Amino acid sequence: MNSRQKGARGERELSNVLKQYGFKECRRGQQYCGSNGDADVVGLPGVHIECKRVEALNIDKALNQAENDASETEIPAVFHRKNGKSWKVTVGLSDFIRLYKKANK
Repeated sequence: MNSRQKGARGERELSNVLKQYGFKECRRGQQYCGSNGDADVVGLPGVHIECKRVEALNIDKALNQAENDASETEIPAVFHRKNGKSWKVTVGLSDFIRLYKKANK
């Protein structure tokens, strides 16, 4: 399977997982337009999702990509998982602190 197909499969998988958590509007971001800079998965308001479904992840490179592509109002986040593992989310510390403070008001 080529990397583009695997990426699309990972994006669909993540969209379905987010729907199970109640985010019914989640879908692949590039399935309709395919332009660069779009989030891989859309439908989680305020979060720019970079989706990585790989065994060897350069997390710094992936987070940098999310940070560069996110708008000023979005939190850049990398949603990632390896085969046989659960999904994880990586965000920068300042974004985590912002989320934490907001959740604990």
